[in-house]
Amino acid sequence: MAGEDISPDPDSAPEPSTPKHVPVRLGRADELLGPALIAADEHGGGVMIDATLGLGGHSEHFLRTYPNIRLIGLDRDPNALELASARLSEFSSRTTFVHTTYDGIAMALEQAGLDEHDTVHAILFDLGVSSMQLDEADRGFAYSVDAPLDMRMNPTTGITAADVLNTYSHGEIARVLSTYGEERFAGRIASAIVRRRETTPFTTSGPLVELLYESIPAATRRTGGHPAKRTFQALRVEVNGELDSLEKAVPAGLDALAVGGRVVFMSYQSLEDRVVKKHLAPRIKSRSPEGLPVELPGMGPEFRMLTRGAERASDEEIEDNPRSAPVRLRAAERIARRAA
Repeated sequence: MAGEDISPDPDSAPEPSTPKHVPVRLGRADELLGPALIAADEHGGGVMIDATLGLGGHSEHFLRTYPNIRLIGLDRDPNALELASARLSEFSSRTTFVHTTYDGIAMALEQAGLDEHDTVHAILFDLGVSSMQLDEADRGFAYSVDAPLDMRMNPTTGITAADVLNTYSHGEIARVLSTYGEERFAGRIASAIVRRRETTPFTTSGPLVELLYESIPAATRRTGGHPAKRTFQALRVEVNGELDSLEKAVPAGLDALAVGGRVVFMSYQSLEDRVVKKHLAPRIKSRSPEGLPVELPGMGPEFRMLTRGAERASDEEIEDNPRSAPVRLRAAERIARRAA
């Protein structure tokens, strides 16, 4: 899970005064997913997937509020799974936890003894980096502290951010920063990284932040937010293959929903939101040829949107929980099965 305990800038360390482990946009998520769970409850209980379990704050609420649901929680971080399992131990008879990325929905459903199509009544995707990962300095997600350049959400496997900085070519680094961080000065930063590593390889975040201050023009630093924000985002996305996983996860989640089932996506950056929008768009349109007086059987819209565009938190929500400020929320309901 990502949004629980996320600041408006998800790559900086949380402020000490910020309340810990407050699930982001919990009330709105319940408002959107609740009707599907209530309807399923009338037939013996529903199935909910928390595709980004994290510390289990959202899951705990839904398990308490809907006492007949069965919850399947996914997370790539074994530490998060351990902590969430302990937190939700009183619901052990109704929970299944699976160590996987959020594109592992089909495998998770199989592990839970369910079919991967039309069996789920509610899905929550709370994307990005989790509070636990931000709070652990040695993970290297936050640029406000000098920490090892790791950035792996699953610390047991894969390349680190240091590996990217020390081994990728100039062109590869520039591509990562431009594509995943939308960094205007990607080429300039990549050149500075290659020069610096020739004498001193990157191991911790401090020297990288220093380099970014030096590489980004002062005028941009004054108006564009923290100069490390976009680079840290880009490295995190590259290290964890976040967008590749999301490209697979969105259609897998939509396919898993039963008719009447609902899904909520909470994105913390425009790149994530674009992927969600791309996969939702064709599912909410009719596939009947234009001009026909009636809808062809099986060719109507498969989903309907529950939100108008990407919904942002209200001023009141942001005041109550500043970590909801960057969230772009989209929600949809399945209204028909996809024609074969």
